[in-house]
Amino acid sequence: MTHEAARREDEPGDGTPSAADDDGLPDTSGGTRSGTRSGTRPLWRQRDFGIFWTAQTLSVLGDSFALIALPLLVLEATGSVARMGLLTAVGGAASVLAAVFAGAVVDRVDRRRLLITCDLVRMGLYGVIPLVWLVGPQVWLLYVVLPLCEAVGMLFAVGYVTVVRGLVGTGQLTEANGRLNATAAGAGVLGPLCAGLVAAWSGPAAAVGVNAASFGVSATLLFFVRFRRRAPDDRPGQRTGLWQDLRTGVAFLYGHPVLRSLTVLLFVFSFLTLGIHDLVIYHLKHDLGHDDGTVGTVMAAGALGTIAGALLVARIRRRFGFGLTWTGSVAGCGLAFAGLGWARDVPVVAALCAAFLGCAAMGATCSMSLRQEVTPEHLLGRVTSAFWTLHYAAAPIGAAVLTWAAEEQGTAPVALAAGAICVLLAACALFTPVRGSGRTVSR
Repeated sequence: MTHEAARREDEPGDGTPSAADDDGLPDTSGGTRSGTRSGTRPLWRQRDFGIFWTAQTLSVLGDSFALIALPLLVLEATGSVARMGLLTAVGGAASVLAAVFAGAVVDRVDRRRLLITCDLVRMGLYGVIPLVWLVGPQVWLLYVVLPLCEAVGMLFAVGYVTVVRGLVGTGQLTEANGRLNATAAGAGVLGPLCAGLVAAWSGPAAAVGVNAASFGVSATLLFFVRFRRRAPDDRPGQRTGLWQDLRTGVAFLYGHPVLRSLTVLLFVFSFLTLGIHDLVIYHLKHDLGHDDGTVGTVMAAGALGTIAGALLVARIRRRFGFGLTWTGSVAGCGLAFAGLGWARDVPVVAALCAAFLGCAAMGATCSMSLRQEVTPEHLLGRVTSAFWTLHYAAAPIGAAVLTWAAEEQGTAPVALAAGAICVLLAACALFTPVRGSGRTVSR
């Protein structure tokens, strides 16, 4: 995303540490973390990445419970997909607001402590829901808890992106992101399936309780990860304000033609797709008349697509380059989305969910890896924050509009329209610098 010398993503690991990997920065254990330690060893043999990997997999396993349980709580209490979409919109708005400041916070604080604190806070917040539901449904509580959790989750997400490069080095970023996404998706297969069963047997509130517990386990594991310390980037008396930090991230994005185009394209894409889970759940329960167990099964089957996309993305990107991989992924998402509302058989809905999530995983992994590869370490939090703020700025409104339109007009025409626009978006990307960003990325 800067304009330094180009680096090939698929350069071989010959055992020689690169300048990006061998920075000699001390880790929290007092040693040094060089390219020979993380950049050339298989990921499964790297202790700190392995613990981090496990923590995130368990966290996503619990999160997938909330992905199913929270919309079900609203739907069972109100019967309205529009109210489901409103909850998604409120949570998304809180996430966007937090993203404005998240990068500045992440670049200023100890990232290890931040990640652990975020997990513990979310454990407490989500844990309140099943306790209150023991007395009786209180839908208003969801509109309080979810925005707070989404705001804290944004802090965690920005911190998460910034520490991966320090754990594995730039040479293994796409592979590491793919592995993280793949195992998270593997947990996402089991999670929705179990969430559907738990919701059917004990109610959706119990599934939220499982999510709360998963954050506690994740925080415990993160305590044992040794994150690399960052080199100081600010001299005394030269710290900038939060708004200046955000402008710094925006300026970096604007100065890189590929990221500038990606930001605009993803702004539209997220507007169209943030509410897709609500739409699928409503379609299965309202249009097709299936129970919570079927919802969990479909979501679990759909997550298999995420596993496939996350495992294949590094190989596909090496073969075809960033531009073609990303645009193909967006087009695939659009085609799958267009067919979702028209599908009447559960296996077809599951297959289309898998196709959408698989393509989304490839596109998201490519985008995140590119930002990590080319952003200077001291700017990574601010650039990520600015990117996500702009990327998701209209997504909450999109989720509310999508679900409102589905309730008024039906899921089929809404899904077809949104999917068609996604395909058009991919076509538009071919006329931007994204198309020319092949195997070599500008730094």
